[in-house]
Amino acid sequence: MSGPGNLSPDAAIAAALVEALKAAPAVSALVAARVHADPPRHPVYPCVSLGRQESRPAGPDADALEHLLTLTCASKFGGPEEARAVTSAVRAAVHNAPLAVAGRRLVTLRVTYADVFRAADRELSLGVLRVRAVTEAL
Repeated sequence: MSGPGNLSPDAAIAAALVEALKAAPAVSALVAARVHADPPRHPVYPCVSLGRQESRPAGPDADALEHLLTLTCASKFGGPEEARAVTSAVRAAVHNAPLAVAGRRLVTLRVTYADVFRAADRELSLGVLRVRAVTEAL
């Protein structure tokens, strides 16, 4: 088992993001501790899950990486109100947050996109946020 200093840059930014969301009072008031690094097989709603994650070099410096992450807020409240509230709380907790990323220096962290909609089953409401982070090696 590797320690926090041995995480890949992708794992480090994901862990820091999940930790920050779990520690955010407005997020935990809505979803308790149901912030997941991987979408659970049988989720309890409402919840927040980290989904797609990609990274690429950020400029000519090989030590700088641009990370693009997708967060999904899911609710079965019976309408989009709860999904909107969770999405709003997640956005506020993440945008420009000073994350402590193991082995990396966070340069920037921004929410670049947010959308709230009902799923095809009409029971589930989803909020999707796309987050862009740039990190550099220490």
